[in-house]
Amino acid sequence: MKRRRRPTKKPKNPPRPPRFSRAWFLDWGRTAVLVTLFLILSRTFLMATFVIDSGSMEETLLVGDFVLVNKVSLGAPIPFTNSNFPGYAQPEHGDIIVFRADHSPGLDIVKRTVGLPGDTLRMDGGILYRNGVAIDEPYVRRNPRIPDSFDPKMLWQADYLLPELSRDTYRPTRDNWGPITVPEARYFMMGDNRDDSFDSRSWGFVERRKMQGTPLFLYYSYDREALKPFRFLTAMRPGRIGPPPR
Repeated sequence: MKRRRRPTKKPKNPPRPPRFSRAWFLDWGRTAVLVTLFLILSRTFLMATFVIDSGSMEETLLVGDFVLVNKVSLGAPIPFTNSNFPGYAQPEHGDIIVFRADHSPGLDIVKRTVGLPGDTLRMDGGILYRNGVAIDEPYVRRNPRIPDSFDPKMLWQADYLLPELSRDTYRPTRDNWGPITVPEARYFMMGDNRDDSFDSRSWGFVERRKMQGTPLFLYYSYDREALKPFRFLTAMRPGRIGPPPR
């Protein structure tokens, strides 16, 4: 006769430590440390949040938009170094990118990529030309009430003018400048709100290693200028939540 096997007893889960005991505090402490490490690593290497607080990218991105940034796409910066982790993409014309600003250390800003290394750029009457070809930019917003004028902050461009142009007589304005050539490992970034954007025209090129990532989607939006109490809740813009405009 075959012997029946006795069912094996499942090991019992260890009893939970009494609340507020030393073991209870240790368990919660370990959990808190692990969660904190996960959030730090995610924030540093994977994803980051970004809040639009200027109108330089209107109407593409509005003041009060909350954006989740993909830091993996371009390769997150390696802390305490001048290098980046390998990304799966490279900046392309028209890409919206979050990057660390040289003109304001510690500040991350967002602009659109209009010039890659080796491109020759100029603007004539507010129209952007890249390598001699006028660029169709349906996302650009203009304000004819803001007059064009000479901007001394743009004189840095004289060092990148084509050789046949005179640096001594160069008088760039917001809507008329160049032609200049983008150097290696540098990018020219501009805001979509062209007449109200502090961008590469004034403070220069962006280094590749300073790029933080690309917008993944808008996870919240509200009108910060609405004349309502508790604007964060009463002035929500739910129709903007989703993939960011390109």
